[in-house]
Amino acid sequence: MAPNRNLTQLHDAGVSIWLDTLSRELLRSGEFARLISDYSVTGATSNPTIFAKAITGSDLYDEQLRELAAAGGRELQELFFSLALDDVLEAARQLRASYERSGGRDGFISFECTPDLADDTGATIEQATDLWQRLDQPNVMIKVPGTEAGLPAVEELTRRGVNVNITLLFSVERYDEVIDAYLRGLAARASAGEPLDRITSVASFFLSRIDTKVDAQLPEGSPLHGEVAIASARVAYQRYLAKFAGPEWERLERLGANRQQPLWASTGTKNPDYSDVRYVADLIGPDVINTMPDQTLHAFADHGHVARTLDADPAAAARTLLGAAPAGVDLAAVTFELEREGVQSFLDSYHQLLSCIESKLAALADVSR
Repeated sequence: MAPNRNLTQLHDAGVSIWLDTLSRELLRSGEFARLISDYSVTGATSNPTIFAKAITGSDLYDEQLRELAAAGGRELQELFFSLALDDVLEAARQLRASYERSGGRDGFISFECTPDLADDTGATIEQATDLWQRLDQPNVMIKVPGTEAGLPAVEELTRRGVNVNITLLFSVERYDEVIDAYLRGLAARASAGEPLDRITSVASFFLSRIDTKVDAQLPEGSPLHGEVAIASARVAYQRYLAKFAGPEWERLERLGANRQQPLWASTGTKNPDYSDVRYVADLIGPDVINTMPDQTLHAFADHGHVARTLDADPAAAARTLLGAAPAGVDLAAVTFELEREGVQSFLDSYHQLLSCIESKLAALADVSR
C-alpha cells in the first residue's frame, strides 16, 4: 500500500502523528508496522485505560502471565509492569527508525506512572525513575499527570535526564506551570554540567473532554459551542512560542536543550454534530504532535484536509476564552474538575486492570490443577 496522501501532507506540515493506543495484538499482527509505513505514524501513547482494554480483551498475555506466576510472581502491579513494559519495548523497537531519522525529536512511546500516585510527588519521582531505568531506551517517555503534585516531579525528573510526557492538561495556566517546571529542570541539569541534548518532553492537552463539559454549561445557541477546546490549544501554542524564546532559552538551546512540544490528546470527536477530524484539522502547525485514536486516524486518512490552522488568528482564540465567563462558564473550575475526573478515570481503569490480572491468575491456576 502506498503511503496515505492526507497523512503524509499532515506530517509534512509539521504535525507528528502518534497513535493513541497500544496492544500486543497491534504489535504482533504487523498492524503497528503498517501504520508506521503507510499512515505516517511516528509515535504512540499508552495509559491505564488503554492497557486495561488490551489485557482484559486478549489472551495474548496469558502465556507470559503463566510463566511469571510459575516463577513466583504474585504481586499484581509488578505483573502488570512485566506485561506492559514488554509491549512498550517492542513499540520502541519498531519506532526506533523514526527516532533516528528525526534526530531524537520523534519516534517515542509513552508509558504512564500508576494513577494512584497522581497526588504524591515523591512516589511519582521514584516510580518514574525506576520505569525509565527498566525500559532503558532513548525513545521512551514516562507519563506524569499535570497535577499540582506532578509539577515538582516534572522538574526533578527532567533534572535527572528522564524524558517526560506531562498528561491530563486542560488549562493554559497549568500548561504555563508545566513549561516552567521543565525549564527549571533543564537549568538545574545545565548548572550541574549534565548534558541536555537527549532529553525530550511533551505536554499533552486533552481537548474533546473540554468541549463536552463546557458545551453542557453554555446557553442554547451560544457561539462558544465546540470552540473552547480549539481556542485553548491555540492559546497554548502561543505560550509555547513565547516561552521557548529569549536569552535564557537561547542559552539552554546552545547547550543542546530541546523544546517541550505541545501534544494534542483526546482528539476523538465525542459530539456527533462536530466533524470527526476537527481536533486534527483545526490544530495544524509546525512542531506539534497529535495523538489520535485509530478511528480518528483513519477518518483523517479518508477525508482530512491539510492547511495551517493552528496560528491563523491567535487574537480570536484569546477572545473565545475571555468570552467563557460572560457566557456563564468558569473555565478554572471546569479544567480543575476535568483534571480530577481524568485521574479518577485512570484510577478506575487501573483497578480494573489489576482485578483482571488477578482473575486470569486464578483461571490459569485452575487449568493447571
